[in-house]
Amino acid sequence: MPELPEVEVTRLGLAPLINATVYNVEVRNFSLRWPVNPNLKKILNSQKLISLSRRGKYLLAVFSNGCLIIHLGMSGRISIVSEKKIPLKHDHIDICFNVDGNKKILRYNDTRRFGAMIWTDDNPFNHKLICTLGPEPLSDEFNADYLFDIVKRKTQPIKSTIMDSHIVVGVGNIYASESLFLSSIRPQRQSKKIKKKEISVLVDSIKIVIQKAIERGGSTLNDFYSVNGQSGYFQNEHKVYARENECCTNCDGKIYLLKIAQRSSFYCKKCQK
Repeated sequence: MPELPEVEVTRLGLAPLINATVYNVEVRNFSLRWPVNPNLKKILNSQKLISLSRRGKYLLAVFSNGCLIIHLGMSGRISIVSEKKIPLKHDHIDICFNVDGNKKILRYNDTRRFGAMIWTDDNPFNHKLICTLGPEPLSDEFNADYLFDIVKRKTQPIKSTIMDSHIVVGVGNIYASESLFLSSIRPQRQSKKIKKKEISVLVDSIKIVIQKAIERGGSTLNDFYSVNGQSGYFQNEHKVYARENECCTNCDGKIYLLKIAQRSSFYCKKCQK
């Protein structure tokens, strides 16, 4: 599943489409996680893309008449292709732009169809999918005081806490495991038993891991690629994720796997306490 770094890499790759005008929309499959607006072609035709931002794992494509909220779900992928490229089986939506006289297509591919393209005429930050989200992990709002005030009341594992998008957005399974390793905290530790000094280290670790993943183009484990078809490289720097029984990069121990809330969690028994 694309996590925050992969979505941010996608947003950056789509930047050349800003100020471009839509000349056509082709929806081949309206049945995504939520039905695509049947009037999307009429709504977007001749509209200029004013801005492209991100909130958590949601892309916000703002036009003069509203906003297209895009979520990649589990297997969604966006690419920029020429009009000559023939659509494949799971290429469900094309949004065609005129970019300085050149025709470019924003093509949405989604094998499992758990992603979404939702049109709203209102402020997207007030949308029910977005208005309850926690702070961005790289923002000043996400700090040790904020997180400690939350964890001291939580009995669940710390990994579950930092993966809760109502507490902080975008810390998915990969980056939660990596951040906890960097901060020397076991993923199964009860949240309220973690000291504030440790929480401070954890917050810094989350910021470091997320920022580095963005700089490396995200993690390509299954089917994530940038809009230009390039794979990410951060998976080459994973310290624990998907490294069960391999040697720890910090000590002579090995990486263990356990399940937390039905998600695979990786950690080192010697380095993480």
